[in-house]
Amino acid sequence: MILNWEQGSWTNQPENVIEAGDELWVTAKPESDYWNRTSYGFIHDSGHGLLTELEPNAAMEIEFFLDFEGQFDQAGLLLLADNEHWTKAGVEFSDGLPQAGAVVTNHFSDWSVSPVTEWAKKWVRVRISRTEKDITIRAGVGQLRLMRVAPIDEKFSWSCGPMVSSPTRGGLTVRFRNWQLLVADETLH
Repeated sequence: MILNWEQGSWTNQPENVIEAGDELWVTAKPESDYWNRTSYGFIHDSGHGLLTELEPNAAMEIEFFLDFEGQFDQAGLLLLADNEHWTKAGVEFSDGLPQAGAVVTNHFSDWSVSPVTEWAKKWVRVRISRTEKDITIRAGVGQLRLMRVAPIDEKFSWSCGPMVSSPTRGGLTVRFRNWQLLVADETLH
């Protein structure tokens, strides 16, 4: 089911939001990010997520156009219970390359990345599938590939949707399209 942009609520209001046909163009505020403690010691919960509820046995999917180049510019999906329990997944520009990655946070954030230079200047699709106790993250251009499997706490209510952050600069605008609520993936492979 295609979701309307009005079905979500912002975690933090972006600098600018424009509906352009079936796309949503979102400009991140400077120094926006999600991160909790690990390695850097700081906590950031200033990123921009347009979220709606994600029930067990459902999946959320978004597409965004990958044309950003600033250090740590990022876009994808945010799955959020509260500011201590969340996951972001998509592409982050790091060390001069677009990197597919995920940050899973249970009080402390972790981080995994893998270079995806072949995704530059293309529409990237990200999907998070949820069961009661875990999530499966996939991303790709065309066929999706498995990025991550992680546990979640079933006692929380979880919301999910498009996410954009720009930790080191202003002016990052990301184009989103095809926000969908789907049945969760049944298998890992």
